[in-house]
Amino acid sequence: MGDIFLYNRYNMAILEKPTRNFLPNDLIIDEWKKLEKYFEDLKSREIKSKADLEKWLKDLSELEAVVEEDEAWRYIKMSINTADENLRNSYSFFVTEIQPQIAPYSHQFDLKLVNSPFLKELDFSVFEIPIKRAQKNIEVFREKNIPLISKLQTKAQEFGAINGKMEVEVNGEVVTMPKAGSLLKDTNREFRKEVFEKIGNERLKHASNLDDLFDDLIQKRHELANNAGFANYRDYMFAAMQRFDYTPQDCFKFHDAVETQLVPVLNQLAQERKSKLGLENLKPYDLAVDPNQLPPLKPFDGAEQLVSKTIESFGKLDVYFADSISTMQKLGHLDLESKKGKAPGGYNYPLYEIGVPFIFMNAVGTVRDLVTMVHEGGHAIHSFLSRDLELTSFKSLTSEIAELASMSMELLSMEHWDSFFENENDLKRAKKEHLEDVLSTLPWIALIDKFQHWIYENPNHTREERHAKWLEYHKRFSANCIEWSEYEDFRKTMWQKQLHLFEVPFYYIEYGIAQLGAIAVFRNYKSNKQKAIEQYKQALALGYTQSIGKVFETAGVKFDFSENYIKELATFIQKELNSI
Repeated sequence: MGDIFLYNRYNMAILEKPTRNFLPNDLIIDEWKKLEKYFEDLKSREIKSKADLEKWLKDLSELEAVVEEDEAWRYIKMSINTADENLRNSYSFFVTEIQPQIAPYSHQFDLKLVNSPFLKELDFSVFEIPIKRAQKNIEVFREKNIPLISKLQTKAQEFGAINGKMEVEVNGEVVTMPKAGSLLKDTNREFRKEVFEKIGNERLKHASNLDDLFDDLIQKRHELANNAGFANYRDYMFAAMQRFDYTPQDCFKFHDAVETQLVPVLNQLAQERKSKLGLENLKPYDLAVDPNQLPPLKPFDGAEQLVSKTIESFGKLDVYFADSISTMQKLGHLDLESKKGKAPGGYNYPLYEIGVPFIFMNAVGTVRDLVTMVHEGGHAIHSFLSRDLELTSFKSLTSEIAELASMSMELLSMEHWDSFFENENDLKRAKKEHLEDVLSTLPWIALIDKFQHWIYENPNHTREERHAKWLEYHKRFSANCIEWSEYEDFRKTMWQKQLHLFEVPFYYIEYGIAQLGAIAVFRNYKSNKQKAIEQYKQALALGYTQSIGKVFETAGVKFDFSENYIKELATFIQKELNSI
């Protein structure tokens, strides 16, 4: 009865898709012809009034939700089992046979909206963002790029397939790379060294293939940008990603601010670690182990426990948050444990028609997995809070807004991680570990983003130049007391583990911008818990109906990544660390 009461209270009995008004409820997308007439209807439909335009927008929204959800399920299923050729073919069918057909229509729809004589009658405060997005889409669209975009999407799949094959043998057992990575928390230094070298050597076995793949992606992306009239792919992506609120120059300021304000903090933390471990040389395999030589924390055992404890901790923040995860569990919208053949990483995939997203991850029982779960849980709650917005485009979020939701949830939920750790000392260890990760993640984000800018500003570089540039930047954005001399080969290819570089280029600086916002949300929470949670929910409920700055303002924080602001927030986190 309790669950039913909560669902009724928060109107979350969302166990079925809503009845469709434009498309048939039994539509199966197994050929383009089944969709074509609906696209043709929208393309040719005469709009004679504001009411006609609003109806056209709602029908377009329904079509977008249905098609995007169909693609989502194909991608999710392929991610869960990369070895299944049928699942790979199903996704490939969509990106090669369906998406290329949709692209010209999407362009026509953008033109139809922007050029409609009734556009001025719409409430601009509501439709400003969709109009700006349509205008930007028109700017970057080139019909000759449609097959190239399809090739790029198909090609990028190879990253997951290559990584899905990586595995190492430890103590006679063949384990996935995420599982092997968790062993670097072991207190036996020789064992850590052995595991680290096995991971590094396994990655080196595939490094050439990943370099080949990346070379191909770079050249195709540069061609795509040139076709659209841009000097390089970076400039194309800033337009294609509709970054209205900041420029590449702002990113460079972020890189510089992180280097001056946070890399010294990294050095300090690394020196403290080296001292506590009593080491003459701090090696890369010494960075995950507890500095007090305590065994790795085990916040949960298995996916079922991860879910139940997440629901419990979320419920202590706000019962709506707990109900969101419970609903996903009931629908089977969670696949959390690491297993052979599964793609790397983790994500929350929004499903715009049913309104209940899907969380995918590779949990092996670590604190990092706990953080990933609450991070993706923040994305999921964002989907729930914005699901009733009128148009699909309102729910299609800019990354900076999306990551504000997820990164804030990491820090907010941390206050209730006693659901995962009954022992007070374990709880303190987990909090300290995460806050240190928050500080150390910002330099990694700056590093990846700076590296991407260089890659696409110099698309004809050799792989040797690429590795050299990575090493140069890695030295600037990492603690200088870590001894890498034996592992330069491992170090120069570290970038290859970053999924974003291969699959979603330039989608990474958002994490840094959002992390600053999340720290500020957490700071507000420490001052006034109820107010901070309400502001957080109000901001997420906006979806992408307002500018990034307005959403941040609604959350009670600044959209700012200046040197002074970064210093201010870093000081707050350091004080929190000292108080644990």
